[in-house]
Amino acid sequence: MPRLATPRRNREAAAAEAGPDDRVPARAGHGPARPGHGRRQRLRDRRWARITVAVFAACFLLVSWSVGHALTMPGGGSVSERLAEWARDHYLGPVVTFGEWLAYQSPKVGGKPSFALTGPSAGSVTSPGHSTRSKAAATFGPPPALRPLVAHPLPGEGAWRVLGMAGGEPAIFGTYLRASSVYTSYVAGIVSMNQSLVRFELRPGAEDPGPGSWHASPDIAPGTRRGLLATFNGGFKISVAGGGFYLNGVTRGTLTKGAASVVYYRDGRIAIGTWGRSLHMSPQVVGVRQNLHLIVSHAAIPASVNYNVETSWGATLGGGYYVWRSGMGITRDGRIIFAYGPALDVRELATLLKRAGCVTALQLDINPEWMSFMYYLPKHHPADPAPVNLLPDQVQPPDRYYSTSSRDFTAVYSR
Repeated sequence: MPRLATPRRNREAAAAEAGPDDRVPARAGHGPARPGHGRRQRLRDRRWARITVAVFAACFLLVSWSVGHALTMPGGGSVSERLAEWARDHYLGPVVTFGEWLAYQSPKVGGKPSFALTGPSAGSVTSPGHSTRSKAAATFGPPPALRPLVAHPLPGEGAWRVLGMAGGEPAIFGTYLRASSVYTSYVAGIVSMNQSLVRFELRPGAEDPGPGSWHASPDIAPGTRRGLLATFNGGFKISVAGGGFYLNGVTRGTLTKGAASVVYYRDGRIAIGTWGRSLHMSPQVVGVRQNLHLIVSHAAIPASVNYNVETSWGATLGGGYYVWRSGMGITRDGRIIFAYGPALDVRELATLLKRAGCVTALQLDINPEWMSFMYYLPKHHPADPAPVNLLPDQVQPPDRYYSTSSRDFTAVYSR
């Protein structure tokens, strides 16, 4: 029986039968030449090719270091949030916006909220005439209940509850309202703060405004929490806020005439208005936070809030009108009002602030990653109070400001 030939035997037989002209010549010290080997060798030897590879390698290392730094530096935030911030800071804003457009979902029509609009109170709501109330507290008293904006209000909607006490008196009140009779499952949180009982502190962010001689911490560190009643988010990144940031003699950006401004004074009070008109720099000013233009002025909502929602009022997720928004204002008697929530357009945010009594108000930050209002319950540890989110569905955790914050914020303490 003949023996079957193997592939190796076939190759050896073919080589033996090939003539001298059919064999591939070999170079001294090398095996048989491979097709294209010399061409690739010559390409690697070219200077421009080596320079191109070096440039690409350097760019890759630089980008990798920059992204790694953004992901690991103090300041909190999710990976997606940090990557988006890094991209916007490196001229990739359109890419981020396109990604947000793909992920954006329009608000759901109808439905009911996912949580009850009633909640525990940190104290009792007493009437202004109660004999144990201080003169300052009696000047304000509990705010009048807010009339709901929807036809069929839910239990607790618009009713105030105490979120914070100062000197045994109710100092901060909170409530819930739905801003739309169409998107009825979305709830906004509204807070009223008595300036006679609380004081406000502007805090810098580790990334925005960034390092500086602020003489203020970008967090609420242990040892500084006694008397802490509330914290809430600031405005847009300063580079796109249409104004500047000033704190203890240091400025980032430019304090801009005509910009909506929150001014922080040495006595712990704040004022809200237009810089260069109702508000000016003085020795009593310790902080200024500017953001866009007023959305409530002289107790009226300007028609301008209806125009160019994306370009005039911030880059929203996917360019949608209805996103998480926050804002703050001041009432005629000096209360400070904060409002925030999902599925809000600018006019609805302004309507909430006006409904709560604001005669002057501005929008703060937008989009879910930046929204936050926390109140703090001393319980059995007054020096380390427990933080609670006003809205259960806000993205940021309640202890957000117990570690370094990347963005500026406001801390509220009892007097």
